[in-house]
Amino acid sequence: MARLKRVPDTQVTALLIAWRDGDRSALDRLVPMVDGELRRIAKKRLSHERADHTLQPTALVNEAYLRLMGLTHFDWRNRAQFFAIAARLMRRVLVDAARERRAAKRGGDAVRVTFDEALVPAGAAHPDVIALDDALQALAVEDPRKSQVVELRFFAGLSVEETAGTLGVSTDTVNRDWKFAKSWLRVQLERKHG
Repeated sequence: MARLKRVPDTQVTALLIAWRDGDRSALDRLVPMVDGELRRIAKKRLSHERADHTLQPTALVNEAYLRLMGLTHFDWRNRAQFFAIAARLMRRVLVDAARERRAAKRGGDAVRVTFDEALVPAGAAHPDVIALDDALQALAVEDPRKSQVVELRFFAGLSVEETAGTLGVSTDTVNRDWKFAKSWLRVQLERKHG
């Protein structure tokens, strides 16, 4: 499989700033540049879903695009921030789909997603995406930065260095926050499955 060619950060950032400043055509030029990376993120997220999940990477990316286009007056700063927001929107799509499925089945199985082996409660195969989302929202109340680290590292697939740059903190801080957040989320998910 050929490795995706990563578009230089400066090109993506320049188009994001142009889009932010009202150039709607900048988004049209940006989409083909970032499509491959967004599909990689979507494919990774969906690879942990149940085998009978109906959402495909293309549909997940398209839904994220629609939600991105709905963001008006957003202060785009750089590539890392863009992918973090796109990953957050993909997470929202998966959570919304899980909630719809649960409502349709009146409490039936929720869409499942693997987060990290360290977060899987004892005796549970995978935490469900709704429980994970609830736990992340609770973490955001407790410590917003730690929640952002999870979104950037796990959902956007950013490196420790990219996460540190996006948040304006050191790599040591990111590593500490990541370690704490995984432990905290594991405890929260174990309580749900308790």
